[in-house]
Amino acid sequence: MPTILLVRHGETDFVKKGRLAGRLPGVPLNGHGLEQAQALAKKFSGTPIKAVYSSPIERALQTAEPIARELGLEIIPRQGLIETEIGSWQNEKVRPLSRTKIWKVVQNAPSIFRFPGGETFAETQLRISSELIALSAQHEPKDVFICVSHADPIKLAVAYFIGLTLDRFQRMQISTCSVTAIQMTEMGGQLLALNLNGEISLTFLKS
Repeated sequence: MPTILLVRHGETDFVKKGRLAGRLPGVPLNGHGLEQAQALAKKFSGTPIKAVYSSPIERALQTAEPIARELGLEIIPRQGLIETEIGSWQNEKVRPLSRTKIWKVVQNAPSIFRFPGGETFAETQLRISSELIALSAQHEPKDVFICVSHADPIKLAVAYFIGLTLDRFQRMQISTCSVTAIQMTEMGGQLLALNLNGEISLTFLKS
């Protein structure tokens, strides 16, 4: 069955300053994020990647661009890979939110939380897992493809495919420009790697 490489977008000023971007337009990669994306693209040189899919949000597309260029592929935007809709929490700072009672629900009981004016984590999980299953169905069993997305959707996808309860998905960390690998199986998905950063070799993907 196909192998999916889930890539989180590179650093933005929102990430650096602890602010929630959500689906706000005009949140590009910062200088470090662009460097991260370029470095990661070089890691994929010579690997047998068949396709590069991406969230349609600017920071994800900017991350996908050098990867696709390195591989000689086109970026295929996919709405199913988009960031969680966080509603009125867009542009809010994490630190003040972390002092509220509702933040404890987000961290410890996310299965019952809905972002004000936005999605539930369960809705995000269903969306991205369905998207990855649909993309896998379009590929041959030995194919490897990349999906550039966002931290929470990636964590939620991993939780779904390895059977981790939704209330524990926050125990994972997905760093900027990290790679998480899942091999699809008839029983769901097998986690091959979690949160590999730019310093980690991807030689296991060499053809």
